[in-house]
Amino acid sequence: MLPADPSDRALLAAVHPSDWQNPEPARRYDLVVLGGGTGGLVTAAIAAGLGARVALVERERMGGDCLNVGCVPSKALINAADVALAGGDIDFETAMTRLRQLRLRLSERDSAARFRELGVDVFLGHGAFVGRDAVEAAGARLRFRRAVIATGSRPVVPSIPGLTGVRYYTNETIFDLTERPARLAILGAGSIGCELGQAFARLGSRVILLDQSPRVLANEDPEASALVAAALQRDGVQLRLGVEVSSVEGNGATQRIRFRSADATQADVEADAILVAAGRIGNVEELGLEAAGVRTRENRIVVDPRLRTSNRRIFAVGDVMSPTPYTHAADAQARLVVANALFGGLGGGRHDRLVVPRCTYTRPEVAQVGITSAASADGDVQTITVPLAEVDRAVLEGQTDGFLRVHLTRRGQILGATLVAAHAGEMISEITLAMTAGLRLGQIGSTIHPYPTQAEVFRKAADQWQRERFTPGARRLMERYFKLFR
Repeated sequence: MLPADPSDRALLAAVHPSDWQNPEPARRYDLVVLGGGTGGLVTAAIAAGLGARVALVERERMGGDCLNVGCVPSKALINAADVALAGGDIDFETAMTRLRQLRLRLSERDSAARFRELGVDVFLGHGAFVGRDAVEAAGARLRFRRAVIATGSRPVVPSIPGLTGVRYYTNETIFDLTERPARLAILGAGSIGCELGQAFARLGSRVILLDQSPRVLANEDPEASALVAAALQRDGVQLRLGVEVSSVEGNGATQRIRFRSADATQADVEADAILVAAGRIGNVEELGLEAAGVRTRENRIVVDPRLRTSNRRIFAVGDVMSPTPYTHAADAQARLVVANALFGGLGGGRHDRLVVPRCTYTRPEVAQVGITSAASADGDVQTITVPLAEVDRAVLEGQTDGFLRVHLTRRGQILGATLVAAHAGEMISEITLAMTAGLRLGQIGSTIHPYPTQAEVFRKAADQWQRERFTPGARRLMERYFKLFR
């Protein structure tokens, strides 16, 4: 963060005050939480609200990635880019200043002072296990009945020759920019790369996006990936897909990125800034996990379905244990872990039964829940697709680049869905609720949707499913029935 920026100074004063005095530790805590990101904060707040004695340890900034270097600043930048594309009076410096102001505005709920007011003992400093039932935090020994690890994740920096010898950015540093890079190269065409690539392009940077995969958003429905790729290119993003970056060289303010395609063709591009968006890795180092008897696998903490680690006293939530690094997933896991850790599972549940949607906030957005293709499910799966061009509201607003694709059983049980639309992140919750509650597509179809809205796409999907169930044999039977009244 920028010490010279008044918003960043105020933010740091809230999420990691320089004059913070750690409390005297209690004799024993009901719960010690390592990590002050979303998973840790929700866990601590709920447990303290129920009357438990709770300690929270955070070595960097309260609020974690989401507030400081993730969801909040990235979505503020995307919104500014929308304004710029629409011809609004906003330049890069204004956009970044506004981003920092908005981040400060949302920081109060995650501040160290607020959690102290909630009854949580907040320890700022490094924390690590020193036994199976104790943590040392900033020199204090914290004994616990139960503990939750919520230390999150960090960006992966690939082993590319020369990369560490040049100045590069990750999501943890890109929002510190005060001047727009004229040429921005992004390594990775996943959610972060696509979102920020489109935003920077709309704010005037020449963006080139490189990835080993032959398509952007490789984990999404191929048609969704194609629509996003087309949107990126319309906004001026150059795509170099199916390539391997072989080296990076620095020459003053300019970096040269060399890459080769599948046919071994060599090429290079020059950039004024490089953003590394090549995935994330769990923060499991320097936590004293061996002393606590906590197992890890591939830089993630191993947990059972109730979020318990190999040490029965210790649980884990969020990115540090999950391959789905979403703020809302960490929040949901935190709500389970309090009951599982403190009340023997009474009122808790299994994290592997959570129905977790996701959304990439490109324009258009891509939202997904459940399976992404019929091939990934067992048994007979039916797929219903409704183009947004068939939805009146989308037509009226000129937002027809998109579709809804639902995968379901023959009886209408929803297994998953992909939605590409301007507000897909808002709309996917209807399908998520249906899957969570065990509702069938036909029940969505019998729900009245206001007209005209883009959410009518769900009713249209249900109507299409009902039509496909109406077999020729059933039609002939109906024809005979009506003949009786003629």
